[in-house]
Amino acid sequence: MNTAYIGRFAPTPSGYLHFGSLVAALASYIDARAVGGRWLLRMEDLDPPREISGAQDAILRTLETYGFEWDGELVRQSERHDEYAAVIARLFSQGLAYACTCSRKQLEGYAGIYPGFCRNACHPDHDAAIRLRVPELDYHFIDRVQGEFRQHLGREVGDFVIRRRDCLFAYQLAVVLDDAWQGVTDVVRGADLLDSTPRQLYLQELLGLQQPRYLHVPLIIQPDGHKLGKSYRSPPLPVDQASPLLLRALRALGQQPTTELQGASPGELLAWGIANWDATRIPRSRTLAEAQLR
Repeated sequence: MNTAYIGRFAPTPSGYLHFGSLVAALASYIDARAVGGRWLLRMEDLDPPREISGAQDAILRTLETYGFEWDGELVRQSERHDEYAAVIARLFSQGLAYACTCSRKQLEGYAGIYPGFCRNACHPDHDAAIRLRVPELDYHFIDRVQGEFRQHLGREVGDFVIRRRDCLFAYQLAVVLDDAWQGVTDVVRGADLLDSTPRQLYLQELLGLQQPRYLHVPLIIQPDGHKLGKSYRSPPLPVDQASPLLLRALRALGQQPTTELQGASPGELLAWGIANWDATRIPRSRTLAEAQLR
């Protein structure tokens, strides 16, 4: 096994896996296995109020039915709160993060870019969100599919939340800490997270962590223009359609499965994908229409 490559799939249990999830899982799995790398599974259960009862078990069963095999034990972010809290306390004590009491109503009209109202207010850290101070710098990286991506953190994002006011930890912090802790070298995920990557690069730099390589695959878009996702009640992956949906997912990733694979088992399809994987065939696009893949 090639320990120089460690990939991962990190679903959130706010719903069940859908076809868009399958495309991302398949890309990350085959990209790792094609070079003999490890593939880890992490449950990103940071937001209990949004979690659907039974979703975690359903996600695991679906992955197994579709032929995915992960290395090591399943990691749950809900078991790592102490690590997140310790890093936030350190950033706060160093003046790199601060408490923010702004309400959503106060921030309306700023297009999601934090205007810095609490930056110098010196609020205590209880009953408040915690924001990370960002530099007035341009961050960029080369995505293996999407190419060069640039973002000016100060102008395009502003100081961002690393702990919510309800004391739930933010995705941006948790994903950076967990990827570093698990030794992840390659992050393969959906293009909806492309915009988040510069924030994660800054956190990695600030905390002295290794920066992984990134590959963002196109999102699958429904006819109404919404991405396939839990928020839009996208249909869950049916257990009896694993093979045809894996074939569709391979085609969505630009791979060219042969007609002889019609009727192949999930294991046979994954084996073919690993043996024939060519990441350069993935469409260089942020979105793909679901209708084109049928």
